[in-house]
Amino acid sequence: MKKIILSLCALVALASAGFAGTEIYSNKNTQTVAPECPQWFADNEFNLSLSGVYAATGNLWRDDRYLGVDHAWGGSIDAKYFFHRYFGIGAQGTLLAVNGSDTLDNGFTRTRGSEDKHAVGMALGTFTLRFPIKCSRFAPYVWGGGGGIFGGGRSHDFSLDATQPLGIVRRDFDSSKTKSMAQVGGGFEVRVSQHMGWMTDFSWNIVSGSKNNFGMARTGINFAF
Repeated sequence: MKKIILSLCALVALASAGFAGTEIYSNKNTQTVAPECPQWFADNEFNLSLSGVYAATGNLWRDDRYLGVDHAWGGSIDAKYFFHRYFGIGAQGTLLAVNGSDTLDNGFTRTRGSEDKHAVGMALGTFTLRFPIKCSRFAPYVWGGGGGIFGGGRSHDFSLDATQPLGIVRRDFDSSKTKSMAQVGGGFEVRVSQHMGWMTDFSWNIVSGSKNNFGMARTGINFAF
């Protein structure tokens, strides 16, 4: 009996030693790496935008001293180079078609001729901050710039005319004056691909003189290279 018990103890001891020599590893450092999302906006990126423009003066046409109208339409070209995907510098050119018309206003006849149909141009240098939303095609942006505006300007005089309700005629004369200007604005771009997107923005344009300012809305296509 003692031999049987001793034999069983020996077998248990051997089995214990065998299991003690076996190590079980648990790899807790294994991580699943998610694939990177596409970057729709890049560093060292050149952008060229072509857009349609609608401009509206901050004052009524009779008070505005530069565009001389309530609103105008035109086009814009904008070139930017983004040293980093978040900021870049650029140049902007805009052309507005300014068309006047004869108007009767508060008893004063405002007379304008065919020469009132003219173009007003702008040339600006800009600095843009862009805020791409991670893993999306959407990027809001803001910018500021400065430069010059040319082709506008207006003066007027008054003359007597007994056929008018108050007997007075106001005559407006358009001229071509070049003035300095500043521009601030904001908008957003949605990328269709990494090389093309649709942009929409609005800017406020400050032309020397408190009665010359106007807002400008743009929308168009942007090419990225």
